[in-house]
Amino acid sequence: MSATTPPTRAAELRWALDNMATMVGRSLRLSSRNLDALLLAVILPVTLMLLFVYVFGGAINTGQAYINYVVPGIIILCAGFGASTTAVAVAHDLESGAMDRFRSLPIVSSAVLTGHVVASVARNVCAMTIIVAIAFAMGFRPTAGVLEWLAAVGTLILFMVAISWASAALGLLVRSVEAAGGVTFGVMFLPYVSSAFVPTETMPSWLHPVAEHQPVTPVIETVRGLLMGTPIGASAWLAVGWFAAITAISCTAAAMLFKRRTGN
Repeated sequence: MSATTPPTRAAELRWALDNMATMVGRSLRLSSRNLDALLLAVILPVTLMLLFVYVFGGAINTGQAYINYVVPGIIILCAGFGASTTAVAVAHDLESGAMDRFRSLPIVSSAVLTGHVVASVARNVCAMTIIVAIAFAMGFRPTAGVLEWLAAVGTLILFMVAISWASAALGLLVRSVEAAGGVTFGVMFLPYVSSAFVPTETMPSWLHPVAEHQPVTPVIETVRGLLMGTPIGASAWLAVGWFAAITAISCTAAAMLFKRRTGN
């Protein structure tokens, strides 16, 4: 393509996709070198699953085998831990000066954040696969068919995308890597105040509305309904609404914060 010929829309799209693929590869390589974070994102949820199933599970009545009840919540919890590393990675790029180096390169600015988000989703999918495999070894027996499994995985991936963008925005908001690790605590805490481990109707009257009307509960109820055949009701539509709202707000906030922090 000559210097005087303007690039076509197709060429611009290929260039943008190539930039994003490069940044995704970079983020995945960085993730593979941070084995501590990868192991923690799997070991901690698995430890909690073992604790709740074998220590507390016998005392919790959910109307079904507790392992079948708790696995969707453990997967969501794992996704929260995995997404928290996105905020840390983004904050590290800012603190180390990597963002400044990217500014000097002829790349699409959105590719940097997209790379972090896609890598976060890939990490979470790998962690989710390991946790489900361990759950099967512990006695997890879903009744879902192929379509229900695909729908459940799709729901989980949408959730991972939403919280990964939220984490990326938080990483741009704070001023240090340490602060990024702390500010994502809220994302990781939400599954505890939901239907992840116990039915919400067993909670105190003042806590029940909080657990019912937060983003994690409809996601868990949707995944649980798809895998175990329990009633889903309006949970699927509520989950989609939360996905759309969180992703839209987080993407907008991330774009604004990225421009402010990098001058792009």
